[in-house]
Amino acid sequence: MTKVEQSQLLRDNRWICIQMEQCANRALAPLGITAMQAHLLLFILDHGEEGLSLTAIHRTFGYSMATLSGMLKRLREKGYLRVEHCVNDDRRKLLFGTEKSQRDRKGLERAVRMSERQLYGCFSQEELQTLDSMQQKLLRHLSTLAEEKRKETT
Repeated sequence: MTKVEQSQLLRDNRWICIQMEQCANRALAPLGITAMQAHLLLFILDHGEEGLSLTAIHRTFGYSMATLSGMLKRLREKGYLRVEHCVNDDRRKLLFGTEKSQRDRKGLERAVRMSERQLYGCFSQEELQTLDSMQQKLLRHLSTLAEEKRKETT
């Protein structure tokens, strides 16, 4: 059995992420939105009535607060989001989709599904299940490592 070069795995994973993002961005370009903006917007729309805080989105997606703020600002400028103060806490702001985002939702979902089919079209369902299982295992391991590092620093 050939030894797997772990540094090459890291480089390949980084390259895969870049290529996947570019492919998804091309699919969404006609809508004037990036893949990450589309995923954020659809996530916010899925939480419709209750709205979402920046912190809740940060915890789900893992992007820095500054990065998220910039992406959400661009979505607001394009008319896809509105911001309201939280009823119980005037310091907190909640994000909601607009009528425009509701109107464009089907097109966004269609473009996201199309990019997913393009990205994963080379895999069988069994291969996708294996890939998902391996990714979930790696994510659990990374979470464990992060938790151990937090314990070391406290």
